Amino acid sequence: MSREIRKAAVLGSGVMGSGIAAHLANVGIPTLLLDIVPPSLSEEEKAKGITEDHPAFRNKFTLSATQKLLKQKPAPLAVKENLELISIGNLTDDLEKLKDVDWIIEVVVERLDVKQKLFEKVDQYRKPGSIITSNTSGISIRAMAEGRSEDFKANFLGTHFFNPPRYLKLLEIIPTEDTKPEVVQFMRSFGENVLGKGVVEAKDTPNFIANRIGTYGLMVTMQEMMKQGYSVGEVDSVTGPLIGRPKSATFRTLDVVGLDTFLHVARNVYEQVDGKEKEVFEIPDFLNEMVDKGWTGSKTGQGFYLKQKSKAGSEILELDPATLEYKPRSKMKTATLEAAKQMKTTNQKVKALLYSDDRAGKLLWDIIKPVLLYSAEKCYEIADDLVAIDQAMKWGFGWEHGPFEIWDAIGVPESVERMKSEGETIPGWVEELLQSEKNSFYTKTEGDRSYYHHGRYLPVEENKKVVHLSRLKEKGNVITKNGGATLIDLGDDVAGLEFNSPNNAIGPEIIMMLHQAIDEVEKNYKGLVIGNQGKNFCVGANLMLILMEAQDDNFFELDMMVRQFQQAMARVRYSAKPVVAANFGMTLGGGVEVSLPAARLQMSSETYMGLVETGVGLIPGGGGNKELYLRLLEQLPEGAKGDLQKVANQAFETIAMAKVSTSAQEARKLGFLRKEDSISVNGDHLLHDAKTQVLALESIGYTPPVRKKIPVVGEAGYATLALGAQTMHFSQYISEHDLKIAKKLAFVLAGGRVPEGTLVDEQYLLDLEREAFLSLAGEPKSQARMQHMLVKGKPLRN
Repeated sequence: MSREIRKAAVLGSGVMGSGIAAHLANVGIPTLLLDIVPPSLSEEEKAKGITEDHPAFRNKFTLSATQKLLKQKPAPLAVKENLELISIGNLTDDLEKLKDVDWIIEVVVERLDVKQKLFEKVDQYRKPGSIITSNTSGISIRAMAEGRSEDFKANFLGTHFFNPPRYLKLLEIIPTEDTKPEVVQFMRSFGENVLGKGVVEAKDTPNFIANRIGTYGLMVTMQEMMKQGYSVGEVDSVTGPLIGRPKSATFRTLDVVGLDTFLHVARNVYEQVDGKEKEVFEIPDFLNEMVDKGWTGSKTGQGFYLKQKSKAGSEILELDPATLEYKPRSKMKTATLEAAKQMKTTNQKVKALLYSDDRAGKLLWDIIKPVLLYSAEKCYEIADDLVAIDQAMKWGFGWEHGPFEIWDAIGVPESVERMKSEGETIPGWVEELLQSEKNSFYTKTEGDRSYYHHGRYLPVEENKKVVHLSRLKEKGNVITKNGGATLIDLGDDVAGLEFNSPNNAIGPEIIMMLHQAIDEVEKNYKGLVIGNQGKNFCVGANLMLILMEAQDDNFFELDMMVRQFQQAMARVRYSAKPVVAANFGMTLGGGVEVSLPAARLQMSSETYMGLVETGVGLIPGGGGNKELYLRLLEQLPEGAKGDLQKVANQAFETIAMAKVSTSAQEARKLGFLRKEDSISVNGDHLLHDAKTQVLALESIGYTPPVRKKIPVVGEAGYATLALGAQTMHFSQYISEHDLKIAKKLAFVLAGGRVPEGTLVDEQYLLDLEREAFLSLAGEPKSQARMQHMLVKGKPLRN
C-alpha cells in the first residue's frame, strides 16, 4: 500500500509541539494542533463574559501557542502566511477530527501515564493505517503502546525532533518490535525528502542516541571543570569551533537549552542505568542550586553567563560554580592553542591539541577520551551501527565530526595505546578492529566511504539525492579550475561550478571561470549548476579588492572589473545551455547578482538572500538592480500594462533598505524567486535538485531568453523615488549619505533622464548601474563603510 501524509495532527501545543506544527506548515502540510482544555476560567475571562463553553476558553492553549509562533525568534514559520495551514482545537472536543489525518504526533508532558491515557483515546478515533508517533526525548516507546490495538502498534514509533524543529536537522526515529518495517522505511524517506531532516534510526533506550552521548559529554565536561579547577569561560574557549563544535561551546549551549531541560534529560538516564555510568549522570549540587534560584539560562536572563550593563557598555560575566557568584569572563591561553588556531583543518587542530601536554590539551583529552569510549561501549546498545552515532551528533548537536570520526582523526592505534596506559578498558569490538590490523573506523576508496561493522567494512548508505562535491573531486571529476573556482563534472552530462575563494567572495578568478564554464558547457554539457558546499553560497564581491582599488584611485581597473562581472552575468543569462543557481545560507550582494540571471534558481529553504550593497555605501554593480527590476516586471500579468511605478518602488525599497529574506519562501515574496523557481527543504539534496532542474530544462528543448527592450519609469518616476528617500531623510530615518546612495539607485532603476514608459536596452541600464557604482566607490563615506565592514563585520551608518 502506498502511503502519503496529506494532513497531520500535533497533540500538545508547548514550544516543541507548536514548533513541529510550524515546520509541517512550512512544508505545506495542513496540521491540526490540539491541547487540553484549561482547568478553569481566569478572572480576566470572567470579566469579558467568556464562559467555559466558549472556544476562546476551550482552545486557549492552542490559540496562545499559534500567536506566539508569530513572535518567536528564531522564527518557527518560514513566512507568517504559513500559520493559515494550522487549525486549532482541544483534546476533549476535537479528537474525532483525528479520523481525517494521516499522521498523529504526540508532544504532551513527559509522563508515561499521561501518554498512555492519551493514546488510549487516540486509538478510538484514528483511522486504520494512520501513523502515530511520540516526540518523547527518552520515555520507552514500547511502554507507551502497551494495551493498544494491533493496528496502532504496527503503525506506532518514536519521532524525536530536536528543538527548534525548523532549524535543527536531526530526526531520530525509534521503532518497536511491533512497528511494521514499511512504516519505518516510509518515515525515514518522508523525514528526509519532505521534512528535510537528517534521519537516524535509534533503539528504544534511555534518551536514544544524540541526547545519550551529548548529555554524557556535557556531564563529563562539568565534572572535569570542577575537578581540575578550570573556569566556565576557559572551558568554552576551547570546546567550540576550535574542535569543530558550535560557537556556543559547552556552557553557552546549556544556557540556550535551559538548565531545567538539561537536568530532566540527565535525570532520565540517571534513573535507568547503574554503576559508573550512573555516577557520571549524577547532577552536581551547584546545578541543582542554579535551577532552584531560577538561573536556568537564556530564558531567565542568567545561567552560566550573565549579561550586565556597566559604564563601559555591556559586559558578559561568567559564573563561578564553587561560589555561585559572577565574575569577568576568562579565556584559556596556551602556546598549543595559538599554534592550533593557525592550522587549516579541524582534524589537524584536534590531533595537535589532544596530544599536547599543556592545560588546554589536558582538558580536551580528559573530556573527549571518555566520550569516545562511551560511544564505543554503547554503540550497538543504542544504535545499529557507528554511522548512526556520528550522524546523530553532527545533526543534533552541530558537531563537525562525530565521535568515531574524531577517533579516526587522532589515530585509533596510538590513542588506544595511551588509553590503556591510563588504565582504561577498551570495548571488545574496538580491540577486535585493531587485532584484525584495521586501523580506522572508516575507510575511503575513490571518494566512497565505508565503515567498520562486525569484522568488515560496509558502504555508508546515503539517500541518492545527497551529492558530495569533495568526493567527486577525489574521483577525478574536475574539468578545470583556478584559484577562485572549480568546474566539476556532476554526472549525467551536467557540470557544476564551485566557488573556492575565501567566503566564496567574487573576484577576478571567479569571473574568469564563469566565462570558461559557459564556454565548456555550451560545447560539451547539457547545462550548468552554480553551487557549492561551503558555509554560505556567496556573501558578495571581494570588498577588500574594491576598497583597495578605490583608495588607490585605480578607477580604470575598477571599471574594467565591473564590466567583466556584468559581461559574465550576461553570459549566464543568455547561455545556450540552461544554468541553474543552487542557493543556500547567506546569498548576498554579488551572490544574488550571480544567481538572478540564471534560467532557474533552486534554493535551499534556509536561504538568506538580499542585495545589501547600500550597507557598504554602494549599490549593486553586476546587474543586480536590472535583474531584480526585470523579475518584478515579469510577475505582472501577461498583456497587462501594469503599474511600472509600483514595480520600480518595490525594487527600490528592497535594494535601498538592503532587505534580506529570512527563508526561501520569503525570498519569493521579495521577488527574488519566480513561480518556476524551486525550493529544496533538505539542504543536502540541493545540488541533486538543481541538476534535476538542468536536465528537465534540457529535455524540453531549452532556448535562452530573447533580448528585449525594458520599459522604465524615467524622470517622473525618478522624482517619485527620490521624494520618498528625501522624506525618510527629513524624518531622520536615513543619513545624508544614505540619501545620496538612494538617489543614485533611484536614477538607475528609473532609467535616467528619459520620458516615462521609454523602452531601453539592458546595456543602457548596466552602464547607468556601473557609473553609479564607481562614483559611490570614490566617496570617502562609502570607503569608510567598506573599511568598517571589513574590520568589524557589521555596517556603519555614517
